[in-house]
Amino acid sequence: MSLLSLSLLLLLPTTTLPASAAPQAAPAPRIQLSAQEAGKGGTLTVTGRGWRPRTLLTLLICGQNMIGGTNACANGDGRAVTTGPDGSFRKDLPVAEPPEPCPCVVHAATVTGAPATADAPFTVAGHPVAPLPREEAGGRLSVLAPPRLEGSGNLLTWFGAPPQRRLVITVGNVGTTPAKDPVFEVGTSHGVFAPQWEERQWQGTVPAGRRQRIELPVELPAGAHGDYLVALKYGGKVLAEQPWGVGRPWGVTLFWVLLCAVVPAAVFRIGMAVVDRVRPRPGAARTKRRTGARAVPRAPRRTAAAGRHRGTRAPAPRAEPAAGPAGPAAQDGDTAATLPWFTPDTAPSATTAPPTDPPTSRGST
Repeated sequence: MSLLSLSLLLLLPTTTLPASAAPQAAPAPRIQLSAQEAGKGGTLTVTGRGWRPRTLLTLLICGQNMIGGTNACANGDGRAVTTGPDGSFRKDLPVAEPPEPCPCVVHAATVTGAPATADAPFTVAGHPVAPLPREEAGGRLSVLAPPRLEGSGNLLTWFGAPPQRRLVITVGNVGTTPAKDPVFEVGTSHGVFAPQWEERQWQGTVPAGRRQRIELPVELPAGAHGDYLVALKYGGKVLAEQPWGVGRPWGVTLFWVLLCAVVPAAVFRIGMAVVDRVRPRPGAARTKRRTGARAVPRAPRRTAAAGRHRGTRAPAPRAEPAAGPAGPAAQDGDTAATLPWFTPDTAPSATTAPPTDPPTSRGST
């Protein structure tokens, strides 16, 4: 019974599904040009089909087959167009020279919604033609997490040393080949000035389709302060930017304040010491005056004959004061103290003192 059933199945005709019943893939969007070559200032008609309905598109003429992205396109002369209900459009595009040499293309891309693009080769008459740049080997890195700056300042930074940080960023290799020892460019900018780029090579390998945490050193000039912007570039494209607020080095300000206060005070003290040393002492003049006063000669003594003639006794000589430190009154009146107060004829002893021996009258012989 089983053999009979198997033979009947083999004899039955096989049935196939019709071609219309098979699932059909959606047609890829495409564009067509009214001319393959035109000069600058002309007009080119672009026709498109297979786009999503009611979708906004941009049309550009680009050089180098748009390898460098929209930077190689004549963006100022581009046009925008909206597709119809059936996904088609028709638009006139002015011919312009792109910033990069040919080979050139007309590039159409969606602005909103799911991304979709289409290119058509085109030649701009009179525009330079150059070979396409060779694509460098290595992976394509993209940023997967916001960057951050790690680290802090120290005492030397407070006194004007160069501020230093570590730029930490997580990147992913979206290419098909590993990126070995990638070379990044780290730039720092202050205010409206352009960034100063420096190469930083990271030692390691980022496999294709994997992510990696990367740390790169960042350093600013000595004495830097204010708001800075740290940027990271790889393959000519800026991957990330991170602001950095740097505090003022107050130690330098304190140093200059102390310098402006201490130096004038030191100069003033030195000048006063010099003036005090070279100016004459007031005690030296007084010493000279005292020395000259002691050299004044004494008044002459009265002779014995003069005393007998007047019948008075000669006054005893005045005792000189003992040598020693003199007070202020003695210092000022040294000269007057050593001079005699009275002359021999007007001494008080000669006029008021009573005689000790009464005079005797002698007759003439």
